[in-house]
Amino acid sequence: MEVQAIYKNAGLSPQKTRLVADQVRGLPVESAQQILAFSNKKAAVYVKKALDSAIANAENNNGADIDSLKVKVVQVDAGPVMKRFHARARGRGARILKRSSRILITVSDE
Repeated sequence: MEVQAIYKNAGLSPQKTRLVADQVRGLPVESAQQILAFSNKKAAVYVKKALDSAIANAENNNGADIDSLKVKVVQVDAGPVMKRFHARARGRGARILKRSSRILITVSDE
């Protein structure tokens, strides 16, 4: 049985979030939680929140055993981009892109 959780509009670029997502893909849930809890990356907070949600979905909605769950899929896509401008010389403006991420985590007991 596969259960998933989606964290939308995480306030970090997908490139930085994928670095953390690659560390936990394919691991048992318990070791993935430990890696994320002690990581220094800001993205680890967002990925851990999505992982905890997926575990709770598996336990409460489907009655899965937490000890047998593994992280099957960790997919990080680009979310909406906020566009801002920074004032530059001669009345020009430089564009600032504030990127966001969409994190999809699927846990499975197979």
